[in-house]
Amino acid sequence: MKLMNEIESEISGEVLRIFVENGQPVEYGQPLFGIRPSRKR
Repeated sequence: MKLMNEIESEISGEVLRIFVENGQPVEYGQPLFGIRPSRKR
């Protein structure tokens, strides 16, 4: 059985880069995405 967890972000913006491949193990605190934050209005 595969369990998918929804993760909410504290930052909104545009994803510029994905640092890990699908299925690759990750560690706590490891960056997963490079994000350009949205400008606040």
